[in-house]
Amino acid sequence: MLFGSNKLVGLDIGTSTIKLVEVEGSGKKLSLTSFGYVPTPSGAIVSGEIMNPQAVSGAIAELLMQTKTKRKRAAVGICGSAVITKKISIPSIEEGLLPEQLRWEAEQYIPFDINEINLGYHVLRNNPISQGQMSLLLVAAKRDLVLKYAEVVEGAGLSCSLVDVSGFALGNCFEQNYGVSQQTVALLCMGASMTHFVIMEHGEVTFCRDLVVGGLTYTSDLQKSMGISMEEAEALKVSAGMGQPVPQEVTDSINQTNEAVAEEIRRSFDFYMATATDANIQKVFVTGGGFGTAGLTEQIGSSLGVPVGPFNPFQNMNYDANTFTSEFIAQISPYVSVGLGLALRQGK
Repeated sequence: MLFGSNKLVGLDIGTSTIKLVEVEGSGKKLSLTSFGYVPTPSGAIVSGEIMNPQAVSGAIAELLMQTKTKRKRAAVGICGSAVITKKISIPSIEEGLLPEQLRWEAEQYIPFDINEINLGYHVLRNNPISQGQMSLLLVAAKRDLVLKYAEVVEGAGLSCSLVDVSGFALGNCFEQNYGVSQQTVALLCMGASMTHFVIMEHGEVTFCRDLVVGGLTYTSDLQKSMGISMEEAEALKVSAGMGQPVPQEVTDSINQTNEAVAEEIRRSFDFYMATATDANIQKVFVTGGGFGTAGLTEQIGSSLGVPVGPFNPFQNMNYDANTFTSEFIAQISPYVSVGLGLALRQGK
């Protein structure tokens, strides 16, 4: 009962799959003990919004049975246009006074009704700023979105202990595996319909936004250009990503989409660099199933002029060798980072 009541499961609820992650241990001796996934019911999640709560709860319940978890508490990630993050500076005040002060500050920066949001913040202690000022990351999410995610988790029989921003969970996983880097790095996690874009400065998330591009962008473009079904387009995209022979028309379509996706990412980089005091990004780490697309990583590196490499969520994370093979760990590595970052919150 102690194990079941005090440990979290990380739930990464995506457009195409729902993933569950469990970890055990603390500090540098953390280990993956359980991982599972089920397909997200068709149309149940659209751009981070829950369209069919009952279907999502049912899928999570199926996942709980599949993994045979005994844990009763969950951390879940949210993302999309209903979530806003903003780095701000305010005159230094006692931290106990921040919640009330930030309610007034939020009205200047958050394009939602202040009475319809959940508001949070993180004091950026490692980012230099002028004397007499303090730097904060302001976070706002529409209350309806937060409640819906909590409800689908509880509808599956779990207690929703934590609702986190998916991009922050990604940053949490990075810190666990790479430590507190003094470099400024970018993290990109591409799922089926969305890409989390995160900047970490001195070990802290200072910029976070979600881009409406993902693996389905390629499938949809292929389907339209070739006049085939989405299922056929998906199969051709996967074949190309595995290096198998495909028609030249497939390669041309993927290359065109790569250019469009890289341009979308570059615009977000430009926006960050225009607003940052220290805009020298040393490296980009990529993860997520979307980055299995042929040529995408190379295209992003060329577009940004910054070294791009894979994000390894098991660089400083053990796994139960009696449960997982090294081949399975390599297979799930592109998909586990957000869920792992959520599961790690139990030690935060």
